[in-house]
Amino acid sequence: MLIGDEAADALSDARVAVFGIGGVGSAAAEAIARAGVGHITLVDADIISPSNCNRQIVALSSVVGREKAFVMKERILDINSACDVDARVVFFGAETVRGFDLSRFDAVIDAIDTVTSKLLLIEECVKAKTYIISSMGTGNKLHPELLRLSDIKDTKVCPLARVMRQELRKRGIASLPVVYSEEAPLAPAKEVPRENGKTVPGSFAPVPPAAGMILASAVLRRIIGK
Repeated sequence: MLIGDEAADALSDARVAVFGIGGVGSAAAEAIARAGVGHITLVDADIISPSNCNRQIVALSSVVGREKAFVMKERILDINSACDVDARVVFFGAETVRGFDLSRFDAVIDAIDTVTSKLLLIEECVKAKTYIISSMGTGNKLHPELLRLSDIKDTKVCPLARVMRQELRKRGIASLPVVYSEEAPLAPAKEVPRENGKTVPGSFAPVPPAAGMILASAVLRRIIGK
């Protein structure tokens, strides 16, 4: 009713990949599925853990221990059984990049946590001339209303955006659509765990999914010419 038949057909024909099916990526994947995108690729090497249940759409007690990509695929098919869903349980990086033909996608959503993988994915999409939009940091934040859709060159406050901006500039990439927050990261209220020598950020339930919805909206509107 809102966008018309031609736009709905464009969504049905579209191919979108979501890299990272966590708090941000799972919300983005569900949004594009509910909007009628007909071909969706999901990429994530992780399994669902109890700590995911505070923010990730795929995270339920009944599926703890299962691969996120497969659970997300099942959820999408339960929403739209006609959707063509390719779930890939793989870590995107230098050793696996050759297994992806990024030129076949109309859009790529980057919801990866690892900086090296984010940079590689962006570089490869630029080479393939494939539209990519990237999520910046959503951890240690309480205010989803402070999320912004912008170009990487215009970001501020977000520490991850600062690092990405610098690293992309070194690679000759000056422009990239991103979703970021203008909320300064909060100091944790209690001692937090560490993984691989890095502090694990805390998450507040409304923030990562809100970022995912904004990412999805940008992609959907691009596909239908809005």
